[in-house]
Amino acid sequence: MPPVIPYVPQNITVHLGSPSSNASNVTVSFQDYVKNVASSEIYPTWDESALRANILAIVSFALNRVYTEFYRSRGYDFDITNNTAYDQAFVNGRSYFENVSALVDELFNDYLRRPGFVEPLAAKFCNGTTVTCEGLSQWGSQNLALQGYNSDQILRSYYGDVEIVTDAPIRGITASYPGTPLRVGSSGPNVVVLQVALNRISQNYPAIPKIPANDGIFGSRTEAAVRAFQQIFGLTADGIVGPATWYEIVRIYGGVNSLSELRSQGQQYYAINWAAPNSLQVGDSGEYVQFLQYMLAILSRYIPNIPPVSVDGIYGQATRAAVLAAQRRFGLPETGSVDTSTWDAIYDQYSGIENTTLRSETNFPRASSASVPAGNVRSAGSFNRPNNNSQNGSRTNYARTTNMTQFPGRDLSIGSQDPVRKEVVR
Repeated sequence: MPPVIPYVPQNITVHLGSPSSNASNVTVSFQDYVKNVASSEIYPTWDESALRANILAIVSFALNRVYTEFYRSRGYDFDITNNTAYDQAFVNGRSYFENVSALVDELFNDYLRRPGFVEPLAAKFCNGTTVTCEGLSQWGSQNLALQGYNSDQILRSYYGDVEIVTDAPIRGITASYPGTPLRVGSSGPNVVVLQVALNRISQNYPAIPKIPANDGIFGSRTEAAVRAFQQIFGLTADGIVGPATWYEIVRIYGGVNSLSELRSQGQQYYAINWAAPNSLQVGDSGEYVQFLQYMLAILSRYIPNIPPVSVDGIYGQATRAAVLAAQRRFGLPETGSVDTSTWDAIYDQYSGIENTTLRSETNFPRASSASVPAGNVRSAGSFNRPNNNSQNGSRTNYARTTNMTQFPGRDLSIGSQDPVRKEVVR
C-alpha cells in the first residue's frame, strides 16, 4: 500500500497508448503533465471557475492512479496512460494555453478526496456532449460557471461530498515495496501496512486468518495470513512477502476498497483491526469495545432480539445485554463477556451485512462523515447534513433509506409472503 498521506510526485510516467499496447513511455514533470492534459481536455476561453474545477479533477484523478499504484501493481512500468478510454488525454510535445498554465501552477498540488478518507478521489469526467459518464461533465461545468457557480460548487454538483486538500507535499515517486522481502522476524511500519491490508482483505476472503494486532511484528500469525493469501491468488505459498506478493496485496487491497473508483469505499486513516481480542467484559474500555459496540449496533438493526447499544467505548450493562442476546442468538454460552468464539460469531454476522448491504450507497447513503487533516483541507461547500459524530470516517450513520435489502423484522420461512399493497390512485 502507498504511504498513508498522499503526496504529489515531482514526475509522472505516461504510456502513450492503451495499457497493453507496445507504445513508448514518456516521463514529464507532474505540473507539465497537468498543463498538457488541461490544454488537451478543456477550452481556455471557459470561465475561470470551470477551468479551476476541471484542473482539480485532472490532478485528483492522476494522483489517484499514482497513489493506488494502479498500473505498477499490475506489472506495468508507467503510472498512467494517455488513452481516454482508461485515463486522460495527453498529447506528447504539445504547447499549453497561457491562462491554463498559470492556473495549473497554482493548483497542481491541490486535490479532491472524500471526507474521512485518504486517497485522492478518482475524479472521472467526460465532455458531457458526445460522451456522458458518472462524474464531471466538462461542458456542464462551463454551463454552471455561466450561472454563477464557483469551482467548489461545480465540483460538489458532480462529485457530492468532497473536500479539497491544498498545498500537498511534493516528492519523487517511490515504490511502496520495501525493497527487501518481509518474513518472520521482520518489523517496522512496512509490516504494519501489510497487516492492515491483509486484515482488510480477509473481510472479503475469510479463508485468510485475522492477524490479532497491527503491531508491526512479522510473527507466525502474519505468516499464516500471508500463506493463505498466496494460496488463494496462485502465488508460491512460502509465507515470504517479495515483490510479487506485495504488489498482489496492493492490487487486491485497492480492489476490495475500490480505491480507484469514483464511488470508492475509501481507505481510512486508522484501519480497524477486526481480529479477536483476548477477552472483553464489563468494566473494559477502549477501541476494541468501540468496534464491538459498532458491530452490535449494526446487528441490532437487523436482528430484533439484539438490543441497540451506544458506541462509547465503555463496556457497561447495555453492552453486556447486547452480548448476551447475541450469544443466545448464535447458540453460544451466555456469559455476557466476549471471548474469541463470541467475537468471531458477531464479526461473521456483521461482515455478511457489511459486504452485501452497507457498502451500497444506493441503499445506505452516508449521512455524515468525519475528516482527519492532511495538508490544508477545505470543504467544497456546505452540504446541510447533520453531524452524527462518526468515528474516524466509519460508516456509523446513515440517511433514511428504502426497505430494500433490510431485515423485515420477522423470520421468513416456507409459506411466508409479503402483505398485499394497496395502490393509491392519484
